[in-house]
Amino acid sequence: MKKHNFSAGPCILYPEVIKGASEAINNFKEMDLSLLEISHRDKNFVDVMEEVRELSKEIMALEDDFEVLFLQGGASLQFCMTPYNFMKKNGVAGYSITGTWAKKAAKEGSLFGQVIEVGSSAEENFNYIPKKLKITKNMDYLHLTSNNTIVGTQIKDFPNTDIPLVCDMSSDIFSRQINFNQFSLIYAGAQKNIGPAGTTLVAVRKSALGKTARDIPSMLDYEKHIKSDSMFNTPPVFSVYTCLLTLRALKHNGGLSIIEEQNKLKANHLYKEIERNELFEGVAKKEDRSSMNVCFLLKDESLKEKFDKLCSEAGIVGINGHRSVGGYRASIYNALPFESVRILTEVMNHLD
Repeated sequence: MKKHNFSAGPCILYPEVIKGASEAINNFKEMDLSLLEISHRDKNFVDVMEEVRELSKEIMALEDDFEVLFLQGGASLQFCMTPYNFMKKNGVAGYSITGTWAKKAAKEGSLFGQVIEVGSSAEENFNYIPKKLKITKNMDYLHLTSNNTIVGTQIKDFPNTDIPLVCDMSSDIFSRQINFNQFSLIYAGAQKNIGPAGTTLVAVRKSALGKTARDIPSMLDYEKHIKSDSMFNTPPVFSVYTCLLTLRALKHNGGLSIIEEQNKLKANHLYKEIERNELFEGVAKKEDRSSMNVCFLLKDESLKEKFDKLCSEAGIVGINGHRSVGGYRASIYNALPFESVRILTEVMNHLD
């Protein structure tokens, strides 16, 4: 029986995605070749790239001004691609510091111009989302991180501003319904909720580009990637194809409205047990708790060995918290079935 996989990334995948990807490795599109062997210029893969980009736009209901790209380098490369493409020379950008990854993004941004912390929850170990952001009109963009995997916080309401919004959605992309058109740039590493590691989804508003007066290296220039239909260099064909299978499954299963309901059910079930059970306590402030990464602690550390043993016996894996927080982290991404969450709460209930 397959394990109950609560890993924070790489993510769990739908069974039909695993099946489709494995079939493609053996024989892709009846070509008598593996997906891993074909040219990325072959029409069969060009069709894949076109479909995955269009399907991403469709699921997010993006306007025509947007282009979707599948690039390499992870979300971490986007930390510098963002200022390269959006920050003017001697420019200013705002960053909301809500966790480790937001800090890293701001550090990269500071290499290109002035970075202003519009808000920060660092003084409480990032266990909440700052609400009153200090946004000024001279900012070239405002950078947000929608979901923070390490402590388990999530932005529920995005700021209403005329400043171009940039958002790292690596760990909650396609998990809920939001107005994606309020952003000028969205990026997300695939390995949290879309597919395997190796590619990064980027949705960028074309009219927001070309305004920095910077010389941008070709590989870091969104406009060049758009002109090349997301194939400026050889794309990671397996990762992109697996993302396509995941998005097909998401659409087939009802789209964002249905997946949001399912994610709420899973999260509410787990948070309810944490609140009910006197042996555990949550990490994040209640109003900012993530529906993707549920972080919690044992009040009595002497029970850790016993709890870990019960989890192992139940087939639960990937549950350990980040080293900077400790405790436990249950990542309940789209493909994780409710049954896995039920098993975890059952184990928690039997701990004494």
